[in-house]
This record gives sequence, C-alpha cells and structure tokens, in this order.
Amino acid sequence: MNNTLSQLKPQPLFNFFEQICQVPRPSKNEEQIRQFLLDFAKANNLEAKTDTAGNVLIRKHAVKGRETAPTVILQTHMDMVCEKNDGKVFDFNNDSIELCVTNGWVKANGTTLGADCGIGIAAQMAVLASTKIQHGQLECLITVDEETGLTGAFALEPGFTTGSVLLNLDSEDEGEIFIGCAGGIDTIATFRFEKEPVPDNFTALKLSVTGLSGGHSGVDINRHRGNANKIITRFLWKAMQSFEILITGFDGGNLRNAIAREAFVSVAVPCIEKEKFINAFKDYSAKASFEFEFAEPALKLVAEEIKMPGFVIDKKTQQNLISAINACPHGVLEMSTRMKGIVETSTNLASVKFKNNEIHVATSQRSELESRKYMAAEMVESIFKLAGATVEHSEGYPAWTPNPDSKILKITTNSYEKLFGEKPIINSIHAGLECGLFLEKYPNLDMVSFGPTIQGAHSPDEQLDIYSTGKFWKHLVNILEIIN
Repeated sequence: MNNTLSQLKPQPLFNFFEQICQVPRPSKNEEQIRQFLLDFAKANNLEAKTDTAGNVLIRKHAVKGRETAPTVILQTHMDMVCEKNDGKVFDFNNDSIELCVTNGWVKANGTTLGADCGIGIAAQMAVLASTKIQHGQLECLITVDEETGLTGAFALEPGFTTGSVLLNLDSEDEGEIFIGCAGGIDTIATFRFEKEPVPDNFTALKLSVTGLSGGHSGVDINRHRGNANKIITRFLWKAMQSFEILITGFDGGNLRNAIAREAFVSVAVPCIEKEKFINAFKDYSAKASFEFEFAEPALKLVAEEIKMPGFVIDKKTQQNLISAINACPHGVLEMSTRMKGIVETSTNLASVKFKNNEIHVATSQRSELESRKYMAAEMVESIFKLAGATVEHSEGYPAWTPNPDSKILKITTNSYEKLFGEKPIINSIHAGLECGLFLEKYPNLDMVSFGPTIQGAHSPDEQLDIYSTGKFWKHLVNILEIIN
C-alpha cells in the first residue's frame, strides 16, 4: 500500500479507508471485502457473523459505564459502483483503487473512488478499533449488493441485528441529516431483432457521445446533466427522416443507478451520403454543445469511420427502438410538495445494450410516494410496449417515510449544533437508502442517515471532501458518546 492518505486527518479513519480501497468490492462480487471485514473482526477480538445473503454483522460491547445505553447499529454497504473512463485499463475484480489527493479532495485515477460507501465502512472500523470512544453496545451492519439491487437489505432476516437505533452512514452531504428516502423500481425493455446483411455501397461510422458528468441517478437527477443515450438518440431520430441509416450496434450507459455518461452507436450509411451525414452530425454537435455549455462543458460528439460490422438490425426494430428511446422521459417528473426543493419523482434512462439478437434498455424510477413510483414505471412501460418491446419490472424497494419526531433525530441535531455552532439541514434524499427495507423487518427502528460530502458518486469524477470527513467523524463520535 502506498499510504497516500497517511497524512490526512482524522486518522485512523483515512487509514482504514485506504485499506478498503485496496480490496476489490464490485457489486455481487463482495467475497474479498467480506473476508477483509471478518479478518478485521478476528484481529480485534470482536464477535462477527454472516447470514445466507453474505451480510456481515460485527458486535462490540459497551465500555464501562455505558452498559445501559441503547444498542446502536452503524450501517453501511460493502459494494461499490464500478465505473471507469473510456480507455482506462482497470479490472475492478482484481485491481486496487489508485488514490490521489488534490486541493482538499480524495480522488481516484480514472475510476470511481468507492467513498460511497467505503468511507462509511472506514468509520465503522475506526469506531470498532478505538479504545477511547465512550459508547454503548454497538452493532456494525455491512450489507451486500446495495448498488445493484439492495439484495442484502431485502434478505436481512429478523433477529440478525438487535439494536433499536440505526445510524446509516451512506449519505453524501455533510451538514445534512436525512430522515427519509425515495423508493425505487427498475423497468427493463427488451427488443428482439433480425440480423440483416449490410447492403453494398454503404460505409460504417461510429458515433460517440463522451465527456458527460454522469453521476447518481437519484442525487444528481435534478442537476441538468446530460444523458448520453438521449443525446445520441435525438440525433438519430431526426437523421432517420433525411438519411438511410442502418444501425449495427448501440452501447450506451452502464448501471441502472448512474446517469449515462457515454454512448456509442455504430451505423451504416450510403457511401454517397457519408459526408453529408457527417456534416449533419457536426451541426448537431454544435447545437448540443451550446445547449449544455454550462451544465456539461466537456461534452464531445465525434463521428469516425470504422470497419463494416457483419450485420445491421431490421428496419422495423430500428424505428421502434429509436422512437421509444427518443420518447422515453429522463429526469425529474415531479418536485415534492412535502419537502421544498426536493425531487419527488424521477426516471433515469440508464443503458442501452446489444446482447445476441436482443437489445436491452434499462431504466429506473424513484419517488417518495409509492403510488407515483409505479406511475412513473407504468409511463415508461407504456412507451416501450407501444414500440413492440417486452417489459419487465424489478421487485423494487420501499420509500422511507420521514419521522420529524424521531428521538435520534433530536440527539443528532443537538449534537451538530453544539459541535459546530450551526443547525444542520433536515432533509429527505432522492435516492434508495436501505432504511426503508430495514423498517419493513424492524418496524420499531429509530433511524437517521448522515455522512461526509461526496461529489460525483457513481462516476469516475467521484471525490471525497477531506474537511467534511473530519466533521463527519467528530459528529459520529459525539453521537455515540451522548446517546442514552
């Protein structure tokens, strides 16, 4: 380990975070990080167990004099979103995150950092390893596969944990305490196509949209960021009215909970129309760059000639696919009438992928209202069914309804005010925290969520604010010492 973070404070929090960054932990492949956590527990003489889903629970007894304090659950997830820049050579199943410190931020070199939720795990480890914090009974719950399905939270069984208070350490805005979150559901459309031969006298081009910020499909959905799938499809739909375009491939976006940063579409066009088509794409590029001049200044659209692929998709499927993606909404659908300035309902057009003779379009919908979560999913379903696709929905996950009378909220708020001389913002997050699922299984839990400032989560631009991490740590320790 290079000890890039060895000079940062607070230690050992940053030391543990750097250790975590050396351990691969993609969603659904958490074996290495799970063993890392169990080894840590054993080395510190702490009780640890796992369940059938792979969730880990580590217990630490109360220090002398704090035995009557309520048992507190510190909760995080062990997996991370694995995104990298185009051209970056990196294997998330084997390689360590390459860390750097720049202007008060911890970043990664060309990949997601994994501060979501690695810094939360580091905080759990630092608390468990400490001999100075005056805390009651602790249970550190680290769940699996939060990012791609909340699998661990869904599978959590009654009795696995015994605490009555839960501190979720998976928020990304220091100075804000979250008491609610959106519920979500995924909607996946599948088009089946016929492979057809490429006509004679056609040339192949690759159209690329890159340079977008991407980000979290909940937290960042209201920040006017471009969606690469929508940007490229807008051009294709318009161009199909004037050119004979045949699509040979579409690779846009990646994860359901990330805004699509890049999209690549391979097309065949008649040789005699190639230059005119490229000029039309350049004109569109200029318009798109102007539209996103302030929100996405690094946006780049490129057309380049490539080797002719072996097939094109049939024209009917092509028309249906491009029309449906062009019509499919992306972004904020409704703002909350309950909490000012918060998104109520949104949808994310996450990815478009070819697989054998199928094209899969993945979208995700979120809402603080269960009824409107399903409304958004049904809206998307309607569009793709009209285009001839088959549509499936995920099981989804419930919202966490805010409780402004929460006892732990009052403790957390008072602690922040005394420590920093200002009131924290009480908020609800437009993202899928696991808290809603915990309440289904443990209906008497009293919960809040907080954390340091993380920007660009779920993208290679992800960065962790060092100063806010120090405040987060100080706040967490104080809460554990005063809760009763």
